Amino acid sequence: MHELAVTKSILQLVLEQAEQNKAREVVKISLVIGEMRNLEEEWIQRYFDYISKGTIAETAKITVRKVPVLFQCQQCGATFHADVHVEEKIVCPKCNGFEYDLTAGRELLIESVEIK
Repeated sequence: MHELAVTKSILQLVLEQAEQNKAREVVKISLVIGEMRNLEEEWIQRYFDYISKGTIAETAKITVRKVPVLFQCQQCGATFHADVHVEEKIVCPKCNGFEYDLTAGRELLIESVEIK
């Protein structure tokens, strides 16, 4: 359900930018979403279609580029992926270290907006 709140924010930002650029229509919105956000592309588009009715964005299509969750081991420096939704303990596959930094996977960005 948190897709609705996110989608409302996306629509608001897109409409503000479209107005500033004197757009007649929003054609496409490209998003970058990290895996940790746990957002479903299908629901974002559904909610967008519903809440954008009557606006210049009502026919816009949304594309999503998913960013995998990446960690960097503090012990050996290795960068690795881990499925945080499945794995109970995240361990560096190179040195078995338990200390790491999250380097990717929390993104939520409007990458581009195509307007007419």
